[in-house]
Formats: sequence, C-alpha cells, structure tokens
Amino acid sequence: MNNIKQLTLHPRQLSFKMLRDIYDQPVILTLPESAYEAIDASHEDVRTIIARDKSAYGINTGFGLLAKTRISDDQLELLQRNLIVSHSVGTGEALPAGIVRLIMVMKVASLAQGVSGVRREVVDSLLGLINNQITPNIPAKGSVGASGDLAPLSHMTLAMMGEGDVFVAGKKVPAADALAQHGLKTITLAAKEGLALINGTQVSTALALRGYFLARDLLETATIVGSLSIDAAKGSDSPFDARIHEVRGHHGQIEIAKAHRQLIKGSAIRASHDGEQDDRVQDPYCLRCQPQVMGACLDIINQAGKTLLIESNAVTDNPLIFNNEDGPVAISGGNFHAEPVAFAADILALAIAEIGSMSERRVALLIDATLSGGLPPFLVDNAGVNSGFMIAHVTAAALASENKSIAHPGSVDSIPTSANQEDHVSMATYCARRLYEMAQNTATIIGIELLAAGQGIDFHRGLDTSEPLTVAHQKLREKVTFYDKDRYLAPDIEAAKQLVLDGTLAEHWQSLRSDWYESK
Repeated sequence: MNNIKQLTLHPRQLSFKMLRDIYDQPVILTLPESAYEAIDASHEDVRTIIARDKSAYGINTGFGLLAKTRISDDQLELLQRNLIVSHSVGTGEALPAGIVRLIMVMKVASLAQGVSGVRREVVDSLLGLINNQITPNIPAKGSVGASGDLAPLSHMTLAMMGEGDVFVAGKKVPAADALAQHGLKTITLAAKEGLALINGTQVSTALALRGYFLARDLLETATIVGSLSIDAAKGSDSPFDARIHEVRGHHGQIEIAKAHRQLIKGSAIRASHDGEQDDRVQDPYCLRCQPQVMGACLDIINQAGKTLLIESNAVTDNPLIFNNEDGPVAISGGNFHAEPVAFAADILALAIAEIGSMSERRVALLIDATLSGGLPPFLVDNAGVNSGFMIAHVTAAALASENKSIAHPGSVDSIPTSANQEDHVSMATYCARRLYEMAQNTATIIGIELLAAGQGIDFHRGLDTSEPLTVAHQKLREKVTFYDKDRYLAPDIEAAKQLVLDGTLAEHWQSLRSDWYESK
C-alpha cells in the first residue's frame, strides 16, 4: 500500500494528470474536511425538506413517470433500496478496473460539492472501495446516457450495499465477502442517496476519458511514425515550413508542422535527395498534409478534452439541493443528460478514425514502388517470390474501413424511455465505449506503418535518418527484426502495435509536444 499514489481530492479541482493517474493505477484517495462540512450541511438540508411533509422529487416520491407518487417516511429507505436493485440491469462484459476507479472517483468529486444531500457515510463507502482496490462488477452495456448512467451506476451502488459481485485482485467475489474481509460496512441508503448515486454521467465520462487518453497517445506516436514514413519515402520537408502554417493560424496545424520539422531535422536521407533528379513535384497528401489533417485532429481532441474535464468536475445528479431565503429547496433539472459527453466522444471518434486513415494511406504509399521514392515493391527483396507487406496493408485497409463505420455519430440517435417521460437521450455511453475498439484498430494500423517505415529506412542503408527517428527505429528493431523474406508476420504486427500503445516511441520527445494540449 505504501507504493500506491496518495491523492487529496478537492472538489472541482480534478486535472487530467490526476485523472490519468487514477485510470492507470490504484490510488489512495482522501477528502479535505471542508468537503465533509459541505456534505454534512447538504444532508441536513434534505432532513429539513423531509420534515416539511411536502412532496419533493427523488426524496419522498417515486421516480421518472412515478414522480407524482408520494412515498411515506417509513418507506424511504425501502424506496432507495428498490431503486438500486430494480435498476441493476446491465449486461455485457465487466468494465475494467481503471474505468471503474474513474467512475467512483468522479462520483465522489460530485457528491463532495455539497448539493446532492447524501451523508458522509455514503462518500466514505465509495472511498473504502477505491482505497482497498475493490472493483464493483459493472456490466458495460445498458445505459442510454440519460437520466444519467442509471444501470451501470446501480451496479456500483450494489457493491456498497454488500450485494452483487466485485473484483479483488482480478478475482470475482461476492461484494459482502469482500467488504467484510477489508473491514468495511455495508450501507443502508437513506432518502435521496440512491438517486444521487445513480443519477450522473460518470460512466460515459470515464469511458470518454479513456478514449481521450488513447487519442492523445495515438496522435503522438502517429506523428513520429509519419515522419519516419516521410524519410523512408524520401519525402520533402518543404510542406512543414513554419510560414505556411502561420498564415493559416490553426493551433494544431502549427504544432504538428513544428513536430515534423524537429523530427526530420538532421536526416542524411532527407539531405541526400536535395539535388536529385526527381519528377515528383509534390508529395501525396498523406505525407504533405499531415499538419493540416493531424493538426485538425489535435484541435478537436483539445475541444473534446475541454468538455470532458468540465464534466469530470461536474455535479450531474438530480434533484440538487440549494438554499433559498426561505430555507433549503430541492430543484429538479437535467444535469444527468450526457449530451456534452456524447458530442465529445463523437468528435474523438472522428480524430481516431482519421489518424488511422492517414496512416493506412502512408502504408499504401510505401509498398507502391511508383510512389515510394525508390523502395522495392511491397518493401521486400525478390518481390514475387516474396509478398512482403502486401497483405499487411490489406489488414490496415480493413481496419481503417471498419473505423469509418464505427465512427458514425451516436449522438444523433435517441430512443424514448420511461414511458416517454425520458423522451430524448444522449447515447453517450455507447458513443464513448466504442472509442476503445476504434483505438485498438488505429494502433494496429500505425503499428503496420511503423513496420513499413522501418523497413524503408533499412533500405536506405548507408544513410542515417535523424536522431529522434533513429531512436524510434532502434526501438522497433529491439522488438522486430528486418523483414528479409516472407515469414509469419502477425506477431510482428502485434509487437509494433504494443509499441504504439505503450508510449515507447513517444517517451523520448515529450518536449516537442509540450504545447500541444490546451488543458494539461
């Protein structure tokens, strides 16, 4: 436990660094006393509202279309329990531990702002799960993104009640057993508490954050691999001249062009064709227009990130407890509607698809001897006997095409629920969940490009590429040897894909992307 990162969560101060740390590894989380004071005050407000003996949605009424049904005070705990068990209807594979940690931490951050009316025991119950690495079994499917992520958050809440299953050290066990083994108490939900726990966008936001992190990782590595392809194909560095990009003015375009200039600078391969007779007047777009296309991807990744950071720090349950001149009041609204998250996820899908699409085009260029700057057909000696990278490109094309279909915006869909009370929903959870599959596809495409570009660099023996690209090439060759003749290629692709996903290639040039992201 001493090696686990310890974080103090101040409401509305979650940063991307904290969120990434929470996603990547277990943490020990604490709240400041000021947050507990706000929580206590909000719970006392709920008690005051109940004492007035008037209907207040979600506190002493039914839910959704049953909001007009008044519930007697002696049944308020039963109301909350019934809410959780009846809403625990998720299906599909369990969400991974990193996603569930994000969900629970963001729920704590929301409740700790003191407008949800729960007791401090509820927040401490969540902290107990987080700090003891107990992962509620939350099925991935079953939310339409309004009224919040009801089904998956109900499965989270089941664990707090000692019902359902959880994962401990990767093993599924009954929640009651896991709580007992760690000295944690089950919780009996009081008025409003069940609704506060399951109303909210934390599941869709956590899934979208994973997509955001992956999109950043993919873009960073694709920029390195794209530069490697430029050098392998003896492409020009003129399209990256800073003056071109400054007169257009887009932040992302300027930054990506700058990265390519720095990545290619000093390459003997590039310098070797300055005076060559070359009938190529201009390089194809997949080389020349990387700043324009990948820069646009960077800009929309930043746009999505801004939305998701706001949402990570937001209060998204309903109703919310505020104080008027006449005392506390429960105000019903719609912060649980995850349309901002759905839009953010949809634009991340566009970025992830385009990163893969441009990478696939560069693979196609490198295997085509009419475009590749003198490289052998399909990047292999004795082509004909050897097929080389012919079908590796087919795989890249298949995945790029698949991503185009998956990227169709989910936020334009809606389906009425709850007997038409909830008549427009965001579909944010699906929008966000699909980003992982898309990212895996794009990582594979970039991995194939890395193999192809590395092969191209090897065919320019006697001429060195730039220093940063030499490091990238060496990292590849530590995992995958030169392709001198046909061999079982799938393991090479998998190894290259892992280099893309684990950040190995990007870790040596963090300074080059220090100004990429508007929200750090």
